[in-house]
Amino acid sequence: MNLDALAFGAHADDVELSCGGTLIKLGALGHRTGAVALTRGEMGTRGGPEIRAREFDRAAEIMGLSAHEMLDIPDARLEATWENKLKVIAVIRAHRPRIVFAPYWVERHPDHEQASRLVRESAYLAGLRKIETGQEPFRPFRVLYYQSRYEFSPSFIVDISAYHDRKMSAVLAYQSQFHHRPEEEDAPPGPAPETAEAETMLSRPEFLDAIEIRDRRWGSRIGAKYGEPFVVREPLAVDDPADFFGPGALGINP
Repeated sequence: MNLDALAFGAHADDVELSCGGTLIKLGALGHRTGAVALTRGEMGTRGGPEIRAREFDRAAEIMGLSAHEMLDIPDARLEATWENKLKVIAVIRAHRPRIVFAPYWVERHPDHEQASRLVRESAYLAGLRKIETGQEPFRPFRVLYYQSRYEFSPSFIVDISAYHDRKMSAVLAYQSQFHHRPEEEDAPPGPAPETAEAETMLSRPEFLDAIEIRDRRWGSRIGAKYGEPFVVREPLAVDDPADFFGPGALGINP
Protein backbone atom coordinates (compact mmCIF):
# COMPACT_ATOMS: atom_id res chain seq x y z
CA MET A 1 0.00 0.00 0.00
CA ASN A 2 1.35 3.42 -0.96
CA LEU A 3 1.55 5.80 2.00
CA ASP A 4 1.89 9.54 2.30
CA ALA A 5 3.84 9.36 5.58
CA LEU A 6 5.72 6.51 7.26
CA ALA A 7 7.22 6.83 10.75
CA PHE A 8 10.05 4.63 11.99
CA GLY A 9 10.87 4.01 15.64
CA ALA A 10 13.56 1.89 17.21
CA HIS A 11 10.91 0.43 19.49
CA ALA A 12 7.14 0.24 19.66
CA ASP A 13 5.89 3.39 21.44
CA ASP A 14 8.70 5.66 20.12
CA VAL A 15 6.51 6.97 17.33
CA GLU A 16 3.43 7.40 19.50
CA LEU A 17 5.34 9.43 22.09
CA SER A 18 7.21 11.64 19.63
CA CYS A 19 5.08 12.20 16.53
CA GLY A 20 1.83 10.37 17.24
CA GLY A 21 -0.22 13.56 17.16
CA THR A 22 1.16 14.50 13.77
CA LEU A 23 0.38 11.07 12.33
CA ILE A 24 -3.18 11.29 13.66
CA LYS A 25 -3.57 14.77 12.20
CA LEU A 26 -2.24 13.66 8.82
CA GLY A 27 -4.77 10.83 8.79
CA ALA A 28 -7.58 13.26 9.64
CA LEU A 29 -6.47 15.40 6.69
CA GLY A 30 -6.93 12.44 4.37
CA HIS A 31 -3.35 11.19 4.15
CA ARG A 32 -2.41 7.52 4.41
CA THR A 33 -0.04 6.94 7.31
CA GLY A 34 1.98 4.08 8.73
CA ALA A 35 4.45 3.15 11.46
CA VAL A 36 7.30 0.67 11.69
CA ALA A 37 8.98 -0.58 14.87
CA LEU A 38 12.46 -1.70 13.91
CA THR A 39 12.77 -4.11 16.87
CA ARG A 40 10.37 -6.27 18.85
CA GLY A 41 11.36 -4.93 22.27
CA GLU A 42 12.72 -8.19 23.61
CA MET A 43 15.26 -6.37 25.82
CA GLY A 44 12.70 -4.06 27.43
CA THR A 45 12.58 -4.06 31.23
CA ARG A 46 8.78 -4.35 31.33
CA GLY A 47 6.66 -6.57 29.13
CA GLY A 48 7.99 -8.69 26.28
CA PRO A 49 7.71 -9.09 22.50
CA GLU A 50 4.23 -10.65 22.57
CA ILE A 51 2.81 -7.99 24.89
CA ARG A 52 4.52 -5.22 22.96
CA ALA A 53 3.12 -6.49 19.66
CA ARG A 54 -0.43 -6.42 21.03
CA GLU A 55 0.08 -2.91 22.38
CA PHE A 56 1.55 -1.80 19.05
CA ASP A 57 -1.51 -3.13 17.23
CA ARG A 58 -3.84 -1.31 19.62
CA ALA A 59 -1.94 1.98 19.29
CA ALA A 60 -2.03 1.72 15.49
CA GLU A 61 -5.79 1.23 15.64
CA ILE A 62 -6.22 4.30 17.84
CA MET A 63 -4.06 6.42 15.52
CA GLY A 64 -5.95 5.22 12.45
CA LEU A 65 -2.85 4.00 10.63
CA SER A 66 -3.22 2.46 7.19
CA ALA A 67 -0.26 0.14 7.82
CA HIS A 68 2.01 -0.89 10.67
CA GLU A 69 4.61 -3.60 11.16
CA MET A 70 7.43 -4.76 13.41
CA LEU A 71 10.78 -5.79 11.96
CA ASP A 72 13.07 -8.34 13.57
CA ILE A 73 16.23 -6.30 14.13
CA PRO A 74 17.64 -7.31 17.54
CA ASP A 75 16.67 -4.95 20.36
CA ALA A 76 19.63 -3.17 22.03
CA ARG A 77 21.77 -4.26 19.07
CA LEU A 78 20.27 -2.03 16.42
CA GLU A 79 22.96 -1.08 13.89
CA ALA A 80 23.06 0.43 10.42
CA THR A 81 24.37 -2.77 8.84
CA TRP A 82 23.83 -3.69 5.21
CA GLU A 83 21.47 -6.48 6.25
CA ASN A 84 19.33 -4.06 8.23
CA LYS A 85 19.43 -1.45 5.48
CA LEU A 86 18.00 -3.99 3.06
CA LYS A 87 15.12 -4.64 5.48
CA VAL A 88 14.29 -0.94 5.73
CA ILE A 89 14.76 -0.40 1.99
CA ALA A 90 12.24 -3.18 1.34
CA VAL A 91 9.69 -1.50 3.65
CA ILE A 92 10.18 1.89 2.00
CA ARG A 93 9.84 0.42 -1.47
CA ALA A 94 6.73 -1.49 -0.43
CA HIS A 95 4.95 1.59 0.92
CA ARG A 96 6.53 4.37 -1.22
CA PRO A 97 5.96 7.11 1.39
CA ARG A 98 6.24 10.75 0.35
CA ILE A 99 7.78 11.62 3.73
CA VAL A 100 9.53 9.53 6.35
CA PHE A 101 9.78 10.25 10.08
CA ALA A 102 12.88 9.16 12.00
CA PRO A 103 14.36 9.82 15.46
CA TYR A 104 16.62 12.83 15.94
CA TRP A 105 20.22 11.75 15.45
CA VAL A 106 21.41 12.80 18.94
CA GLU A 107 19.82 10.58 21.58
CA ARG A 108 20.30 8.97 24.98
CA HIS A 109 19.43 5.44 23.82
CA PRO A 110 21.99 3.99 21.35
CA ASP A 111 19.20 2.21 19.45
CA HIS A 112 17.56 5.57 18.73
CA GLU A 113 20.75 7.09 17.34
CA GLN A 114 21.36 4.01 15.22
CA ALA A 115 17.73 4.06 14.03
CA SER A 116 18.17 7.65 12.86
CA ARG A 117 21.20 6.74 10.80
CA LEU A 118 19.67 3.50 9.52
CA VAL A 119 16.47 5.18 8.30
CA ARG A 120 18.26 8.17 6.77
CA GLU A 121 20.70 6.04 4.79
CA SER A 122 18.06 3.51 3.77
CA ALA A 123 15.73 6.26 2.54
CA TYR A 124 18.43 7.39 0.14
CA LEU A 125 19.57 3.92 -0.90
CA ALA A 126 15.98 2.85 -1.62
CA GLY A 127 16.15 5.05 -4.73
CA LEU A 128 19.13 3.24 -6.23
CA ARG A 129 18.01 0.98 -9.04
CA LYS A 130 20.90 -1.46 -8.77
CA ILE A 131 20.07 -2.46 -5.19
CA GLU A 132 18.02 -5.59 -5.74
CA THR A 133 15.06 -6.33 -3.50
CA GLY A 134 12.63 -7.53 -6.18
CA GLN A 135 10.87 -4.14 -5.96
CA GLU A 136 10.86 -0.92 -7.94
CA PRO A 137 13.25 1.70 -6.54
CA PHE A 138 11.73 4.60 -4.64
CA ARG A 139 13.16 7.48 -2.62
CA PRO A 140 11.01 9.50 -0.19
CA PHE A 141 10.95 13.23 -0.80
CA ARG A 142 12.10 14.12 2.70
CA VAL A 143 13.18 12.63 6.03
CA LEU A 144 11.74 14.53 9.02
CA TYR A 145 13.34 14.00 12.43
CA TYR A 146 11.23 13.95 15.59
CA GLN A 147 12.29 14.78 19.15
CA SER A 148 12.54 12.15 21.82
CA ARG A 149 14.70 13.00 24.86
CA TYR A 150 17.17 15.60 23.58
CA GLU A 151 15.86 18.88 22.27
CA PHE A 152 16.77 20.66 19.04
CA SER A 153 15.97 23.96 17.36
CA PRO A 154 13.01 22.86 15.20
CA SER A 155 12.61 23.57 11.50
CA PHE A 156 8.85 23.61 12.12
CA ILE A 157 6.23 22.68 14.72
CA VAL A 158 2.94 20.94 13.97
CA ASP A 159 -0.19 22.07 15.85
CA ILE A 160 -1.67 18.86 17.28
CA SER A 161 -4.11 20.51 19.69
CA ALA A 162 -7.21 18.84 18.25
CA TYR A 163 -5.52 15.41 18.31
CA HIS A 164 -3.59 15.40 21.57
CA ASP A 165 -6.17 13.33 23.45
CA ARG A 166 -5.97 10.61 20.80
CA LYS A 167 -2.18 10.76 20.90
CA MET A 168 -2.24 10.12 24.64
CA SER A 169 -4.75 7.30 24.17
CA ALA A 170 -2.30 5.69 21.73
CA VAL A 171 0.54 6.15 24.23
CA LEU A 172 -1.56 4.57 26.97
CA ALA A 173 -2.16 1.54 24.77
CA TYR A 174 1.25 0.46 26.11
CA GLN A 175 -0.22 -0.52 29.46
CA SER A 176 2.75 -2.65 30.45
CA GLN A 177 5.00 0.38 30.37
CA PHE A 178 3.25 2.71 32.77
CA HIS A 179 2.99 3.13 36.53
CA HIS A 180 -0.65 4.19 36.41
CA ARG A 181 -3.17 5.57 33.97
CA PRO A 182 -5.45 8.60 34.34
CA GLU A 183 -8.51 6.40 34.77
CA GLU A 184 -6.76 4.85 37.79
CA GLU A 185 -5.92 7.97 39.79
CA ASP A 186 -6.70 6.16 43.05
CA ALA A 187 -4.45 3.21 42.28
CA PRO A 188 -1.83 2.53 44.98
CA PRO A 189 1.85 3.35 44.32
CA GLY A 190 3.97 0.74 42.60
CA PRO A 191 3.99 -1.11 39.29
CA ALA A 192 0.85 -1.23 37.19
CA PRO A 193 -1.36 -4.20 38.15
CA GLU A 194 -0.65 -6.06 34.90
CA THR A 195 3.06 -6.26 35.68
CA ALA A 196 5.24 -6.82 38.73
CA GLU A 197 8.40 -5.80 36.89
CA ALA A 198 10.97 -3.20 37.88
CA GLU A 199 10.31 0.51 37.70
CA THR A 200 11.67 2.41 34.69
CA MET A 201 11.71 6.06 33.66
CA LEU A 202 8.49 5.45 31.69
CA SER A 203 6.74 3.69 34.57
CA ARG A 204 7.16 6.62 36.96
CA PRO A 205 3.90 8.51 37.39
CA GLU A 206 5.48 11.84 36.38
CA PHE A 207 6.50 10.56 32.94
CA LEU A 208 3.10 11.15 31.34
CA ASP A 209 2.98 14.59 32.92
CA ALA A 210 6.33 15.36 31.29
CA ILE A 211 4.94 14.42 27.85
CA GLU A 212 1.97 16.71 28.42
CA ILE A 213 4.23 19.58 29.50
CA ARG A 214 6.57 19.05 26.54
CA ASP A 215 3.73 19.13 24.01
CA ARG A 216 2.23 22.21 25.66
CA ARG A 217 5.54 24.03 25.57
CA TRP A 218 6.10 23.37 21.87
CA GLY A 219 2.51 24.32 21.15
CA SER A 220 2.99 27.62 22.96
CA ARG A 221 5.82 28.45 20.56
CA ILE A 222 3.33 28.62 17.70
CA GLY A 223 0.33 29.99 19.57
CA ALA A 224 -1.30 26.56 19.95
CA LYS A 225 -2.21 24.40 22.95
CA TYR A 226 -0.11 21.41 21.89
CA GLY A 227 2.62 20.94 19.31
CA GLU A 228 5.23 18.47 18.04
CA PRO A 229 8.61 19.74 16.74
CA PHE A 230 10.56 18.46 13.75
CA VAL A 231 13.92 19.23 12.21
CA VAL A 232 15.19 18.62 8.68
CA ARG A 233 18.77 18.61 7.45
CA GLU A 234 18.13 20.47 4.20
CA PRO A 235 16.86 24.03 3.62
CA LEU A 236 13.11 24.28 3.06
CA ALA A 237 11.85 25.92 -0.13
CA VAL A 238 9.22 28.64 0.32
CA ASP A 239 7.41 29.91 -2.78
CA ASP A 240 5.35 32.65 -1.12
CA PRO A 241 6.98 34.09 2.01
CA ALA A 242 4.15 36.60 2.51
CA ASP A 243 1.65 33.74 2.78
CA PHE A 244 3.94 31.28 4.56
CA PHE A 245 4.94 33.74 7.29
CA GLY A 246 1.53 35.37 7.53
CA PRO A 247 -0.86 35.29 10.51
CA GLY A 248 -1.80 31.64 9.91
CA ALA A 249 1.77 30.58 10.67
CA LEU A 250 1.22 31.76 14.27
CA GLY A 251 -2.23 30.30 14.62
CA ILE A 252 -3.82 33.76 14.28
CA ASN A 253 -6.89 34.37 12.15
CA PRO A 254 -6.36 37.38 9.86
